Amino acid sequence: MEDRKKINLTPGTLLGPLPAALVSCGTFEKPNIITVAWTGIVNSKPPMCYVSVRPERFSHGLISERKEFVINIPTASMAKRVDLCGMKTGRNGDKFKICGFEKTKAGSLDNCPVIADCPVNLECRVKEITRLGSHDMFLAEITGVTVDAELVGGDGKLDLAKAGIIGYLHGEYVPLGKKRCSFGFSVRKKGK
Repeated sequence: MEDRKKINLTPGTLLGPLPAALVSCGTFEKPNIITVAWTGIVNSKPPMCYVSVRPERFSHGLISERKEFVINIPTASMAKRVDLCGMKTGRNGDKFKICGFEKTKAGSLDNCPVIADCPVNLECRVKEITRLGSHDMFLAEITGVTVDAELVGGDGKLDLAKAGIIGYLHGEYVPLGKKRCSFGFSVRKKGK
């Protein structure tokens, strides 16, 4: 085995890739979108996730007040709009209009908008807010999921690789690649 030289870095947020998610919040009449990379799944039953948002962000107040949001997973072709939603504040304008996103109503939430252009949408209801330091973590139950019909095969399986989604990798947006193998392949018997 070849020796690898390692160096020590200051502790930081070097885990990746992460989703470059568009979180919609507010109301259908007064919506907002924020780009987040600090998001993920935390539980299976019930399905739960989190988003972490800085308290000074406009979306933080909207999520705190309404206790609901939608995690919308964008495609690589949306990279400019994804970045814009993270750079501009919703205090000064409607990002749905600025970015040309179509909004629809969430089926399982009170009045939260969904970004219809995104191939995957996770509707979330906040269960707990934890203050962590630079960010507050909104722990939420996933109450509804919608996906583009073309991503679901005849066998009912979701093929997210077909969506062309984008990830976030330490300050850069990266398209996620082709499937290499499936979960459990290392122990699966040949021919199955």
